[in-house]
Amino acid sequence: MFWFMLIALVAVVAGVALAVLGDGGPLRDVEPDRLDHRLPEQRSVGRADIDGLRLPVALRGYRMTDVDDVLDRLSAELAERDARIAELEAERAGAQATALGSSSLLGQPQDGQPHG
Repeated sequence: MFWFMLIALVAVVAGVALAVLGDGGPLRDVEPDRLDHRLPEQRSVGRADIDGLRLPVALRGYRMTDVDDVLDRLSAELAERDARIAELEAERAGAQATALGSSSLLGQPQDGQPHG
C-alpha cells in the first residue's frame, strides 16, 4: 500500500510539473503588467476615461508609479476645472451686478419689470 501511495504521489507531482511547464521547456517570459488604457494626452479626462481605467496590479498591490501618475493627472485637471468654474462664476456675478446697476439707473426695479 505504501508503494502504491508513493507512485501515485510521484505521478501527481509529475503531472503538475508537466502542466506548468507545458511543452517541457522553460517557462515563458511573462509580459509585465502595465497600464493598458492610458488617459488621453490631447484632451481633458472624461468620466468614460476613468470608468475604463484599470490600474495594473503588482506583487503587493498596485504599481505605485502608475497610480501616482493617474492621481497627479486627475488632481491637476480638477484644479484647472475648479479655477475655471470660479472664473466663470465671478464673470457671471459681475455681469449680473452690471445689469442690475444699469437697470436701476434707467428707473426700472431690480426684477427687470418697468414701473407702472
